Amino acid sequence: MASFPDSVNENEIGKAKFIGELLVPVAPFDQKSGRETWTVAFAPDGSYFAWSQGHRIVRLVPWSKCLKNFSVGHGEGTNGASPRHLSRQNSEGSQVMPANEPREHTIDCGDVVWGLAFGSSVPEKQSRCVNIEWHRFKFGQDQLLLATGLNNGRIKIWDVYTGKLLLNLMDHTDIVRDLTFAPDGSLVLVSASRDKTLRVWDLKDDGNMMKVLRGHQHWVYCSAFSPDSSILCSVGAGKSVFLWNMDKYTLIQKLEGHHNDVVSCEFSPDGALLATASYDTRVIVWDPHIGTMILELGHLFPPPSPIFAGGSNDRWVRSVSFCHDGSHIASITDDRLVRFWSIDERSPQATAPLTNGICSAFSTDGSVLAAGTRDGSVHFWESPRSTASLQHLCRMALRRVIPTQQVQALPIPTPLRDYLSYKIL
Repeated sequence: MASFPDSVNENEIGKAKFIGELLVPVAPFDQKSGRETWTVAFAPDGSYFAWSQGHRIVRLVPWSKCLKNFSVGHGEGTNGASPRHLSRQNSEGSQVMPANEPREHTIDCGDVVWGLAFGSSVPEKQSRCVNIEWHRFKFGQDQLLLATGLNNGRIKIWDVYTGKLLLNLMDHTDIVRDLTFAPDGSLVLVSASRDKTLRVWDLKDDGNMMKVLRGHQHWVYCSAFSPDSSILCSVGAGKSVFLWNMDKYTLIQKLEGHHNDVVSCEFSPDGALLATASYDTRVIVWDPHIGTMILELGHLFPPPSPIFAGGSNDRWVRSVSFCHDGSHIASITDDRLVRFWSIDERSPQATAPLTNGICSAFSTDGSVLAAGTRDGSVHFWESPRSTASLQHLCRMALRRVIPTQQVQALPIPTPLRDYLSYKIL
């Protein structure tokens, strides 16, 4: 496991390039409470960006249009000193768009929105329900859904292209804090709630709830599927990091290492690594297949001892996101910084200022990081650019198909086996 460096030379850390932001129109005397952007999300095909801009409202924006607007008039400063600022009020009626073009939508969900997730279906991926012919909804190849988790415990499912409500799921008894779709196109949805449970829903079966996953003793903050949809990670209060077998709906193991609430998690794109973020000021990168820590990314030096890690401080990590290149991680922290890390280093590659950041997500191609704040706005930065090493490309290709145990059992020379493994720094 990586140790914490005694100090970090800030002059050696680059500055991330700020490319733009989406702002929320603020009425006179508008209260700040309730305006939080608790979640941001990109569609799997890169067509849409969505964020909860507070006061029950979710905005759906064509991502290509966003990027185009950000690039207009940009470049006056070498460090992104003049980014593009966009207000999204009344933008739908500003111009007539072709019928086949993605359209912006404003969705009123009826309550505060805590979780967002896009889901797209694969027709060949069948529902687990036998009587599929009786279903009201026929999910075709071009179907794109948006799930919203609400303050009242409900989950509402929307058609992204039309903005229409399709399903209303009502089994949770407390805030639905996070949502995640299985990446395999099955339209299996997992919800994480403050009622201490995770619930598994089959949207191809009209939103039938297939299973309740119990084990957390406190709030569940976040969950994430592995890329092959076989494993689910769930994290929550009380230092919890759970791994679930999603074929059998059984608990695989609990990962021990955090000293405070764990609030965010995400798998690497090859499924070989898992990043978790905690109020103990750390991001831990795990090998989820064998349950070991690969890397610790610290945000407070020296790090707090376990007995003091539960106290409030200005280094609580709010969010962690894994870039789709598999080599970069972004973290959002209470010290008003966004940090970009390499999985091969213990100090940040780049940082950027961000006040009151609470959530983040990389774009589908990994080129942009979006971060939401407590004032309902979203900020965007370019991801660090680097040329992937041959070792990283080989590891990614191999680990997409076999887990750690099978890599360790390969009948190849030890140096080659080490070359193909993610090792503890």
